[in-house]
Amino acid sequence: MPDKVFTNNQVDISGEVVSEFIFSHEVYGEGFYMLELSVPRLSDTYDIIPLMISERLLDVTKDYRGCHIEATGQFRSYNRHEETRNRLVLSVFVREVNIIGDVDEELEKDIHKPNRIFLDGYICKPPIYRKTPLGREIADILLAVNRPYGKSDYIPCICWGRNARYAETFEVGGHIQIWGRIQSREYQKKISEEEVEKRVAYEVSVSKLEYVEDVVSEG
Repeated sequence: MPDKVFTNNQVDISGEVVSEFIFSHEVYGEGFYMLELSVPRLSDTYDIIPLMISERLLDVTKDYRGCHIEATGQFRSYNRHEETRNRLVLSVFVREVNIIGDVDEELEKDIHKPNRIFLDGYICKPPIYRKTPLGREIADILLAVNRPYGKSDYIPCICWGRNARYAETFEVGGHIQIWGRIQSREYQKKISEEEVEKRVAYEVSVSKLEYVEDVVSEG
């Protein structure tokens, strides 16, 4: 059971470290820290992706900014309580990590920079289909991906074009598989009538998706 659950949420990601370690929490004496990774897109822009790393994987007293990291793990979520509501917080929970070192421009061009994710889960809210003012089709999906011991991660996913039209037909409880990449997106959060706060949302940009017909055994 646990092995299957680990394979339903797989992330391969690499990029340049752009922050120091920030303490997150401790579990049974093991400290976990947040680290931000700048991951290039094909369009010459960058996503800033948060990694959650155990102190047993890296020396958290060191400053790795400017170094190149390759990591594998899972895209995980938890609810953080803020004032009157819960906020979904997402990060890559790192299982393995490799430090490449300082990266100059020429070496950076040659290094393979993956940003790949595979998710196998269940639709937990009706998909939201819409068109942009320029006519681009988009559908938002919230996917529940099971973890061991009865827990789940809730991952926002965004589909484009024909994938968006396909996703619009999905119903709550539908079993789907998704391939894509993790992306960051800035948005403005209205705090009060006068105050607006800049925040960053994380989601999976879907390049491929498949509906899974679950076989129900009888008797």
